[in-house]
Amino acid sequence: MSTTTSTATDLALTHVMLLVGDQDEALTFYRDTVGLEVRIDLPFDGGRWLSVGPASQPGLEIVLEMPGMHPTAEGRKAYQERLDSRAQSTVIFYTDDVDATFARLKAAGTEVEQELIDQPYGVRDCGFADPWGNHIRFATPRP
Repeated sequence: MSTTTSTATDLALTHVMLLVGDQDEALTFYRDTVGLEVRIDLPFDGGRWLSVGPASQPGLEIVLEMPGMHPTAEGRKAYQERLDSRAQSTVIFYTDDVDATFARLKAAGTEVEQELIDQPYGVRDCGFADPWGNHIRFATPRP
């Protein structure tokens, strides 16, 4: 047992889970449309560990999780209900050129949730939805 007191200064975010309805479709969307890199694509007993992430953050994995990956029947049911209701997660990416990112994703047919806007808190941003209702935002800090 450790005798030191944790100050949480050693914490680092490594994984974010996004609930999706089809991993192959999610891989195509997040890799080919959004532009993320594949981190891990590994089948395992009862599922498939599939993660992507931005090239600029090699230590971050966004896991594209299916309801069936939850270890309990209750959890699988709750995940499926959440997926069916499109009550999903939000991820926000910073980009050097949010206008170009917006144009690229819109041209690819991605569902726009919010057009480009200058926010009062110092960013220019926009919002999209993935095929399962996860909110994907892109922002560029304003000078």
